[in-house]
Amino acid sequence: MGSREDTQEERENWHWRNSMRPVRFFNLDARAAAPFAVLLFYARPITLFLAVFLTIVFVLLERKGLTFDASLRAFRKWLLGQKRPGWAPFRRRKMVDYG
Repeated sequence: MGSREDTQEERENWHWRNSMRPVRFFNLDARAAAPFAVLLFYARPITLFLAVFLTIVFVLLERKGLTFDASLRAFRKWLLGQKRPGWAPFRRRKMVDYG
């Protein structure tokens, strides 16, 4: 697999490689299945439609190359716009001219 041969110690620590991978459910990010949890508590046709629709949207976004997190960030950027400061207006530093 690599240029060096795997030692016993490296083989014992292989599981740490996968510790930060996202949880998948039927080849879909498990967090994208959250609308189905809402469906369990509010079982209506509109909720079923929304759950299926959102799941299809996330499948299409993953095929396009956006992960679940990246698609939520892209939606937030589209909703709020380009300028989204991290500090409240009263905490931002003012421009000072020392000339």
